[in-house]
Amino acid sequence: MARTWLIVGLGNPGPRYEATRHNVGQLVIDELASRRGEGFRTHKAGARVVETWLRPGSDKLILAKPNSFMNVSGGPVSSLAKFYGVDPERVVIVHDELDIPFDSIKLKSGGGHGGHNGVRDVAKALGSPDFPRVRVGIGRPPGRQDPSDWVLDPFGATQRQTLPHLIGDAADAVEQLVEEGLVAAQQRHHAPRG
Repeated sequence: MARTWLIVGLGNPGPRYEATRHNVGQLVIDELASRRGEGFRTHKAGARVVETWLRPGSDKLILAKPNSFMNVSGGPVSSLAKFYGVDPERVVIVHDELDIPFDSIKLKSGGGHGGHNGVRDVAKALGSPDFPRVRVGIGRPPGRQDPSDWVLDPFGATQRQTLPHLIGDAADAVEQLVEEGLVAAQQRHHAPRG
């Protein structure tokens, strides 16, 4: 039986933030929409959404990018989950992760927020931390740069060369999570790159 999944890319709104590390989750959502030839429309929940399918006749995907700032992502996510009748275990949050090296992806479900304010706000708004996460590694800043400045900077020139592959891999991870489950997606995407 086909299920509905809410796939949300966290980030900040507006052109100033589009290409920043903090918005890598939204870049993954853009890739998932692009693979399906779909464009976003405005939703009353305060987000831009695409209603589509994993594959024709299979699970329904609601791809979403909140219009709110990262730290208050919970309101739009919770509103969308209620609107589409999606339980937390099928709300997939795609977000940047400082504690994972750049060009790596980790998946998990539940647990703490690891200091990520967007994830913290989503857990609070959903009333549960038990939702799957696709964590896209952006690495820690070099030297003494403040992490809060680092996440709001664009990717550097060297990283921009690899970024399309990272975004593609993260989109693959979302699709595999939906189709085959968390463990299968972890087994594939946690393996060292060869």
